[in-house]
Amino acid sequence: MENVVLIIHLLLALGLIGVVLLQRSEGGGLGMGGGGGGGAMTGRAAATALGKLTWILAIAFICTSLTLTILAAEKASGTSVIDRLGGSVSQGAQPEPAPAAPLGDDLLPPSSPPASGSDEPLVPRAD
Repeated sequence: MENVVLIIHLLLALGLIGVVLLQRSEGGGLGMGGGGGGGAMTGRAAATALGKLTWILAIAFICTSLTLTILAAEKASGTSVIDRLGGSVSQGAQPEPAPAAPLGDDLLPPSSPPASGSDEPLVPRAD
């Protein structure tokens, strides 16, 4: 049943896209225009056959969306993602201890010894 509703949903989506693209642009959307000049904006646009078909397809699309949501919720009720993956945590298992935090000396980079045969200190003298 879910597959049938999904196929109807996809056909409605394609039909809705086609009907919207077939309609005449009324201008004003995002500053782009396609409407005729000189016509005043009216409060209510004329209801055309394409406009009515758009409403019908949109309502049917929303109904199939809700139906698919309900079907998916019924299918997944009572299960969690962890149950489906099979990664359940056993009741008696002890968690691994966290590694010890490094001491302050461990955070410094190692100092390199002076080159052999050199009496130069690592820090230059301020003469």
